[in-house]
Amino acid sequence: MTATEETPATGRALFEAGAAVAGSMSRSAATLVYPGPGSRAAVRLEEPLARCLRTAADEAVVIPVPRERARAGAVLAFAVEHAVALARGGRPVRDDGFFTPRTGGRSPADSVTEAVVAAARASHDERRVRHLGYLLAEVVSSPDLDAALVDRALALAAGLDWRQLALLAGVGRRDRSPLPMTPLSDDPRGWTAWGAREDVADLQRTGLLDPPPAQPRPGGAALPRLRPADLRLTRRGVLVHRLLALGFVREDDVATAFADLALPG
Repeated sequence: MTATEETPATGRALFEAGAAVAGSMSRSAATLVYPGPGSRAAVRLEEPLARCLRTAADEAVVIPVPRERARAGAVLAFAVEHAVALARGGRPVRDDGFFTPRTGGRSPADSVTEAVVAAARASHDERRVRHLGYLLAEVVSSPDLDAALVDRALALAAGLDWRQLALLAGVGRRDRSPLPMTPLSDDPRGWTAWGAREDVADLQRTGLLDPPPAQPRPGGAALPRLRPADLRLTRRGVLVHRLLALGFVREDDVATAFADLALPG
């Protein structure tokens, strides 16, 4: 029995709906997840992952809101795109039981995929969708990541806007793209700069960036001024950066996020 005989055609329709967000790549991904009889495609998707994605697509195709349905299809397509790239780089899908059904007939991979689809549906800023798809591909190719850790990463990322993700991406690539040495203003006058400064402070308060926010000193002594160059990813920050593949955030998005801080001079 072929994959297309096992799976209703509606699941493929979900991938194709994802073209509204992911472009034509979504249709190419559908071909890998739903290969036709006798398919001789040069690129193949490993069957445990393809089966997991078919299950997710079949379940999500009933999403009633068209744009949410498009994001659901796109996140699965982005997962296919990154999984193929990882496999070419020598990282096939894991074989440690992650795809093995547990009580109730669902595997850890099924649970993680459902959580990723739910996160993508709620991502009104659709730039996040690609990175959520990459997260899924990263998890299914990384035996050191369990489902509970993925839940933690998704919870940490859920409260972050796109500018905060771009700031994390910039800090994560500081070794090859040095960050500004100019101190940040603690109370910028412009609203955009104020919001960007709050984004940095929130990343510090949630433990994604070091150093943590400076605390008032006895006697009202002046606090040290924070410079972008002082920022480092914490262990939490590394987790979010790795799983969301923030290394793939475009340089212009990173530059825009730091420009929003309106550094003096």
